[in-house]
Amino acid sequence: MPPEVLLRPVVLADWPAIHHWAADEQACRFQAWGPNTPEQTRTFTSAAVAAWSRVPQDRHVWVAELGRQVVGLGELTIRSRRDQHGEIAYAVDVDHWRRGIATAVAVELLRRAFVEHGLHRVSATCDPRNTASARVLQKIGMTYEGRLRDTIRLRDGWRDSEVRSVLASEWAVSPHAP
Repeated sequence: MPPEVLLRPVVLADWPAIHHWAADEQACRFQAWGPNTPEQTRTFTSAAVAAWSRVPQDRHVWVAELGRQVVGLGELTIRSRRDQHGEIAYAVDVDHWRRGIATAVAVELLRRAFVEHGLHRVSATCDPRNTASARVLQKIGMTYEGRLRDTIRLRDGWRDSEVRSVLASEWAVSPHAP
């Protein structure tokens, strides 16, 4: 992860920074959420903070900071402890797109998934129209597994989801592994 981008657990005081992009139509055009109202962003942030105290903790949400500014977030969800499967997601403030932040966040999410949580498989999905996110997933070593049709209802209709994944054995020999 580039030294300028750091992940830390989300706190309630982060909601205005998160809202900056969660309320932006361009930032959420491929998502089922948004554009958010302030109350929706506060609810999301509150739930993300509360997840840190659950046992077992299956949801981990971090904010990405550049300097001391919140510029995005990353999420790791443990989908199955028995099968050691997790899923990652990320979002970056539109003011900071095309700077490698999403890639840095995604690499760090994979490191935490495999090194700290001992997962076997990590997956991610993205809207096929979101070519920037698909490039990030490819760059971090995720293999394209296929397309699920009409998985999420968006404001403009149903969305397909491309599925990608990486296994611990693949991660261990990747240039991103520690």
